[in-house]
Amino acid sequence: MERLTIVRPTNDPNWVKARNRDGMEGMIPTSYVTEFKKEVKLNTMAWFHGKISRDEAEGLLNPPEDGLFLVRESTNFPGDYTLCVCYEGKVEHYRVIYKDNKLTIDEEEYFEHLTKLVEHYEQDADGLCTQLKRSVPKQGRRDYAVDAVKAFKAAGWSINRQELKLLDSIGKGEFGDVLLGDWLGQKVAVKRLKDSSRAAQGLLEEASLMTSLKHNNLVNLLGLVFEDSCILLVTEFMSKGSLVDYLRSRGRLHVTKQDQINFACDTCSGMAYLESQKVVHRDLAARNVLISEEGVAKVCDFGLAHEMNFKLDGGKFPIKWTAPEALRHSKFSNKSDMWSFGILLWEIYSFGRVPYPRIPLADVMKHVEKGYRMEAPDCCPPEVYQLMKESWNLDPQLRPTFHEAYKHLVQLQHSTLA
Repeated sequence: MERLTIVRPTNDPNWVKARNRDGMEGMIPTSYVTEFKKEVKLNTMAWFHGKISRDEAEGLLNPPEDGLFLVRESTNFPGDYTLCVCYEGKVEHYRVIYKDNKLTIDEEEYFEHLTKLVEHYEQDADGLCTQLKRSVPKQGRRDYAVDAVKAFKAAGWSINRQELKLLDSIGKGEFGDVLLGDWLGQKVAVKRLKDSSRAAQGLLEEASLMTSLKHNNLVNLLGLVFEDSCILLVTEFMSKGSLVDYLRSRGRLHVTKQDQINFACDTCSGMAYLESQKVVHRDLAARNVLISEEGVAKVCDFGLAHEMNFKLDGGKFPIKWTAPEALRHSKFSNKSDMWSFGILLWEIYSFGRVPYPRIPLADVMKHVEKGYRMEAPDCCPPEVYQLMKESWNLDPQLRPTFHEAYKHLVQLQHSTLA
């Protein structure tokens, strides 16, 4: 693949003048090129608390533990910052001086922005009372190390609003409605956020992660539209809807054994890629897998789950899909995703039934920790049920990786008859 620079458009919209890396120029058809897009890294500054007082900072750093820290705006020196760090039961307040467009604590090490400064002192105390170990995250709206909107535009992810037509509502997401759209003649899905700063933050963080991930079994990001009071996230349109709805609406008469193993392999392939990129989904379930017109299963909402405000008593927490260690201690990992994948396999082979059908929601975890495991759905291949049981091991380290699970499923896929 060659990178070209567009020199200028022509009177014919199907042709442009372009230059290659060697400086040679010529006419090329627009249908032969696609816009080069770069990854967007927002670097959420969860530890930055803005304008809070010294006393408020000390209140947040309580109970104190060595290396616990936050950053605030300086009250005594406007324009500067203060790094507040716990050490031996006390809070030390270090002035961060803004000088010559850079930041410094000791006037020896200088940093482009706060994120770089924090990352440096997380690696080495370098003159501070202690190394930075754990931050106190700010609740609600957070700040970024870069201007988020500018970062997306500069990286080539901005879509012109005039090119996008919004059509019917096709669903509701965590942060707003999902609409069918038409972008330059192509059907697309459009997430329109609810009007709140938390929603904007969640959508931008989902989008920033999506810019760094590309795989045939992940829902593909196409771009974003930025308006004064609204952000629209545009992704490929998956015409056959969610996997759980697909299974329930078509049932045993129309969903074949080949379809089932294909859906399992597709989902596992997408998750193996996320695993290789060290990305944890946290909310893997058949409702978060979508089916394309060609019948390919693709994982969605993989950039959003880490920002979801899960609460055990709030009714939103997906208890039946979540690993015990994630429920008890918020220990989410690729291994807790594997537990959820086992539940998803059970959904596929039960044609979309709700897991643990005869157990009240409040009792599910108690039964699971005592050793209860769901029985194999009717006509589920023994090899698939064996994988489910392995994924439901109480010890996360004894669960398979997605890479290992994918190899087993592909073998089964090759031997499955329609």
